[in-house]
Amino acid sequence: MAEEKKAPFRANHVGSLLRPPELRQAREQHQKGEITAAELREVEDRCIRDAVKMQEEVGMQGITDGEFRRNLWHADFLSQFQGIKVVEGLLPESARHFQNPDADVQRSPTQFVVTGKLGHPRGIETDNFKFLAGVTKQTPKQCIPSPSLVHFRTGRGGVDKAAYPDMEQFFAALARVYREEIAGLAAAGCTYLQIDDVNFAYLCDPKMREGAKKIGEDPDKLPALYARLINESIKERPANMVVCTHLCRGNFRSSWVAEGGYDPVAEVLFNELELDGYFLEFDTPRAGNFAPLRYLPKGKMLILGLVTSKTGALENPDDLKRRIDEASKLVPLDQLGISPQCGFSSTVLGNKLTIEDQIAKLKLVVQVAREVWG
Repeated sequence: MAEEKKAPFRANHVGSLLRPPELRQAREQHQKGEITAAELREVEDRCIRDAVKMQEEVGMQGITDGEFRRNLWHADFLSQFQGIKVVEGLLPESARHFQNPDADVQRSPTQFVVTGKLGHPRGIETDNFKFLAGVTKQTPKQCIPSPSLVHFRTGRGGVDKAAYPDMEQFFAALARVYREEIAGLAAAGCTYLQIDDVNFAYLCDPKMREGAKKIGEDPDKLPALYARLINESIKERPANMVVCTHLCRGNFRSSWVAEGGYDPVAEVLFNELELDGYFLEFDTPRAGNFAPLRYLPKGKMLILGLVTSKTGALENPDDLKRRIDEASKLVPLDQLGISPQCGFSSTVLGNKLTIEDQIAKLKLVVQVAREVWG
């Protein structure tokens, strides 16, 4: 197992975990003003310790805090930058229409608008990372939302023209505040960073591409634009920091938004993004086939999201191994790993499965990884 010391590992999970009832109750009490922020943090600390213990016991080597300090995977982070405002905005119908096998969900996804000059007044995840690092013996993984989220849903119209008359100035400022956050995480000892980016996957869906056109953007140019933005954001990371990205097609109460294979973005995704690894959704035909993996260069890891986090039904390990074998015809087995296709709880509400189901899924990922890679 010595070769597995460096992230991303053969067995991984994406980041968010189902919130225990105690934590959900405490968050509601805090929102009603019944308990203080310090009292909420005590509950978060206790629940994170338990989540870390669970991850270590199932055999995970990359450990997260489950995003237990967030309501939403992106908004709690992005709203802490100076100049970014979170709004529940109206988007094209396709973006509000979450789907699942039982019933469709209408939801107006969160938008981010830039109201003034961007700033990074304090470390957003630094203290949270320090706590996580202090309670695990394994590698702590920090997940942050992609900077592309600040642009994709609103385009030029969501960026204050007085603050940024030129969009290049805006992208430069956005990358700078991200560099400052990442520098703080590096100083705190972070060596495993994951940038969660739904937009590369959304740009694989014809409906989403039409939505981009409606706000005046060119969907053919956005992948390269976002690759440059992310590269600028991470360019000062220390040599010992592994940076990966995770792509999915929406994850809200076991529902999704987008579909379509990775073909429209694969070349840019794998060759222009200066990353160490990719967590890609592959649990259903919605994500297409493995053919786009042929663009993955040597030296980069590809984590196959073969286990669904949207339902509790447990996959057959032999089926998973067959799919890994299929992918290995395009990417050397040595460059592959396995994970669930997304987090279990991108919002505080979580997906429609139990904590026991979640643990069984994580155990399955570790079991298959050990059987395939040793």
